[in-house]
Amino acid sequence: MFIICPIYWRGGFVAKNDLTTYIFADYLSDLCARSPLASEYRLFWTIIANPKAGGFNIRARWKKHYNALRASAKKSSADRPDNESGPSKISLVEGDRRGLVLTRKKGHACLVAQALLKEAASFRESHPDMKPLYLIVTAGGDGTSLEVQSALYQAPAELRSCFAVLRLPMGTGNDGADARDLGDALRLINEPSEITYQRTVKLTASTPGKGPWLAFNILSFGLDAFVTHMTNRMKGKLPGDFYKLWVDIAALLYDRLYKVGPLDVRAVDFSGNEVIKISEELLLLAIGESGHRTYGSNKRILPDDRNVCAVKQMPMLRKVALKSAFSSGAHIEKPESILFNAARLEISGIYPILAQMDGESVLLDTADFPVTVELSEPVIPVLRVKKPS
Repeated sequence: MFIICPIYWRGGFVAKNDLTTYIFADYLSDLCARSPLASEYRLFWTIIANPKAGGFNIRARWKKHYNALRASAKKSSADRPDNESGPSKISLVEGDRRGLVLTRKKGHACLVAQALLKEAASFRESHPDMKPLYLIVTAGGDGTSLEVQSALYQAPAELRSCFAVLRLPMGTGNDGADARDLGDALRLINEPSEITYQRTVKLTASTPGKGPWLAFNILSFGLDAFVTHMTNRMKGKLPGDFYKLWVDIAALLYDRLYKVGPLDVRAVDFSGNEVIKISEELLLLAIGESGHRTYGSNKRILPDDRNVCAVKQMPMLRKVALKSAFSSGAHIEKPESILFNAARLEISGIYPILAQMDGESVLLDTADFPVTVELSEPVIPVLRVKKPS
C-alpha cells in the first residue's frame, strides 16, 4: 500500500505533487497584491496553472523559476492602495485563497476565462461607476494561453477592456509567452506597465461548420504542423523532450506520409492591395501575429519585421543542411525562403495538409480549400512595460 504524505506549506497541507504550484502561487499572489499595475482600479487576479507543465515538473527549470520568483519578491513595490483588490471570485471557488486555479483537463482554462467574463460583467452591472481590471495570469504552455485568449477573443470589446493577460513561460516551448525568462515576464506586474492590444490570426475553411481556428502567436501549414501533430500524439507516452527528436524524424518522414503538392497563395495588405502571388510546392507556410516570432521551442521562423514565411519544397539532404538555419533565423537568406508582410492570405491546394495554431493541429482536407488566413484588429489585452515619457 502506498501512502501519500502531505507537506505543510504556509498554513495548510498540500500533496507533494502540487507543492511547486502552491509555492509559485504564493509568490505570484503577493506580487499581484503589490503590483503598481492600474493602481487606480480594483485589481482582481486569477492564476491559471497547468500542474503538468514542464516549468513545474522539470527540476532544473523549476529551480530557475523559483529563483526568479524570489528575486522578483525582493524588488516588489509597496502594497496597492486600499481598494479591495484581491483574487477573483471564480478563482476562490474553483481554486484557493491565492487565486490559483489548476487546470484539470483540456478546455478547463477556457471555461475559467468564460466564467471570469461573466464575473466582470456582473461587477460592472453592480458597480457602474467603478471599472475593475481582471488580470489573468497563465502559467502553463502555449495551449493554456490559447484557451484563455480564445475566450477573450469572443467577448464584447467593452467587456474585454476590463481584462489583461500575462502569459508566463512555464511550459516547454513558451513561444507565445510574454518573455522567455520568468524574471523578465514578472517585470510586467512588478514594474509600471500598460495595457496594449494584440492581433489574432484566424484560419477559415470553405467547409461549413469546420473551424474557424485561432492562433495568437503563429499559424502554419506543412512540415512544422506535422511535427506538432506527432509531438502531441506522443506527448506523455515517451520520456524526455521528444519534440527535438521529432524535428529530425519529421524531415525524413513527412514527404512520405503527406503529398507536398502545389499551393496557390494570394496575399493582400490591410488596404486590400495585393502583396504577392505564389504558386509553388511549399514545404511550410507560417503566418505570425507579427514579425519577430518563434515557434517549436524558440525556432526563429519569423526573425525580422515580416510576418509571413513560405519555404519551397527541397531535397532531403538540403533539408538536413538547412536545419540549423531555421533555428537561428538564417534561413531568410536562402533561395528557398520567401518572406513578406500580409494581413490576409487566400490559399488553395489539391492535397490534404496539416495546419497548427499555437501547438494545436488540425487536418485540412481537399474539400476545405480554399482557406483564408487573416489578421484581426488588435483585440487581446496584454501587458508591456511602460516606456518613460
